[in-house]
Amino acid sequence: MRKTLCVIITISAAMAFARNARNASDEAEDKGYPPQLSNTRVETYRTIGSINLNLWIFGESDPKVPKPAIVFFFGGGWNKGSPAAFEDQARHFAKRGMIAIAADYRVKSRNNVQVMECVKDAKAAIAWVRGNAQRLGIDPKKIAASGGSAGGHLAAATGTISGFDSDERPNAMILFNPACTLAPIAGWSPSPVKADSAALSSNRFGVEAETISPAHHIGPHTPPTLILHGTADKTVPYDSVVAFESEMKRAGRPCKLVPYEGAGHGFFNGGEYYSKTLAEADAFLVELGWIKK
Repeated sequence: MRKTLCVIITISAAMAFARNARNASDEAEDKGYPPQLSNTRVETYRTIGSINLNLWIFGESDPKVPKPAIVFFFGGGWNKGSPAAFEDQARHFAKRGMIAIAADYRVKSRNNVQVMECVKDAKAAIAWVRGNAQRLGIDPKKIAASGGSAGGHLAAATGTISGFDSDERPNAMILFNPACTLAPIAGWSPSPVKADSAALSSNRFGVEAETISPAHHIGPHTPPTLILHGTADKTVPYDSVVAFESEMKRAGRPCKLVPYEGAGHGFFNGGEYYSKTLAEADAFLVELGWIKK
């Protein structure tokens, strides 16, 4: 009975996240799909049936002088969104001497996929970037995964979860209000929600929530991580990222959580928060020795 209740709470709460993310004013949807990103190179990293999943690549490549790279995954509740969501951040890091990449992946509204398929796409994107690093002028030991909300979940999944067709991992993670804890863990549980949506949500994920919950798969393989999160986030509760940070510390993995008092979901792409979060991300990469101060 206890296990059944735990699964119901977990699944229902995660469904609430997906529903809230769809209803929220999502930064990824504002810029449209398919994206029109000028001065980029477009490459297909995965083909599934008639679907080509592309990467938009920012920055000048020189195979003789490999650069660090950062791969961005857009948010939208695994339901919608556009790779254009992180265009401004990508252009910033390209100017800072990196190869910045905006990744597409399948979502429910366009491709009717379960969340586990989104995870497979994200992991395939990281594997493709590392596999093509030399040609793209990328240092294969300096690839960061980044994203916001559901995209933050996917970025976190690439650095924590094994399997799903690939075990390639990024060398760092920069996560903006990420959904990185999808199941109860170490004293933290999602708020209970009515159980009548449990069957639907189980179908939505394609697997048990814990299977794709990054916080449950942290280990020696998990790279240094920066989390930027608003304390007033009602879509992805702040306590859920505190739980992720606690698991990172328990595993002895470097993790910095930066709270933004009173900020809600999707805060990082607007007003003063855009500059503040970008400065934190920049400083994190400087500290890693990837870019110059």
